[in-house]
Amino acid sequence: MNDYAAISTFAEELADVARRIAREHFRSTTAFDLKADSSPVTVADKAIERALRADIEERFPEHGIFGEETGRTEGDGRIWVLDPIDGTKSFITGMPLFGALIAFVEQDRPQLGIIEMPALKERWSASQGVTAFAGRPCRTSDCKTLADARVHTASPDIFTGQDWERYERMSRQAAIRRFGGDCYQYGLLASGFCDVVVEASLMPYDYMALVPVVEGAGGCITDWEGRPLDFNSDGRVAAAASKALHAETLEYLSGNA
Repeated sequence: MNDYAAISTFAEELADVARRIAREHFRSTTAFDLKADSSPVTVADKAIERALRADIEERFPEHGIFGEETGRTEGDGRIWVLDPIDGTKSFITGMPLFGALIAFVEQDRPQLGIIEMPALKERWSASQGVTAFAGRPCRTSDCKTLADARVHTASPDIFTGQDWERYERMSRQAAIRRFGGDCYQYGLLASGFCDVVVEASLMPYDYMALVPVVEGAGGCITDWEGRPLDFNSDGRVAAAASKALHAETLEYLSGNA
């Protein structure tokens, strides 16, 4: 049986480590390498993941770890999912909207999630069905229709072909649409400052931590077909402030609207 209070406390400690290392490098580390998928990686990405992995291995040696930079090690069915810098392009260009993502997953479902924003010194933490921002519970907005919604996505570059066409049609129905923000968008959704976030081309370490944060604040987050997000999801993510708004969003993303 898991002691989620102890695991949550430990996850906060991991987020503190990620914040410290990221802030040491931010706006002083600009060099980067390109990985096989053409995405950038810096010494900060590697240093954060190395430190978090070492801490997890020491505290919970029986748990698995899935990190963006160092891959996956299997454990006893419980696994930590790490994205040391979500938004490396923001990081290397001096934009403060990058984050660190930490998730604890059991039986393929994320039970705990943290969105840590090192440069802004902000954090959303979710565990046992409750999401907190700066230590206080937060809630999504009560928006129920796209006509009233504020829609966010990180970049139009993440969509290809038909996905872009469906996103374009959906987002044009909204009151406001914005680009940019990486994982920060989902924190804003959890705190009621935006109403829909839609993305594609994501990996499990990009979205696992987001699930508890959005759901614990009262929102909905699935793939574009309405299925729960897991390690086998196709990377297309749709999050919304309410069930009604989520359903309307999926109508456009599925091509049915």
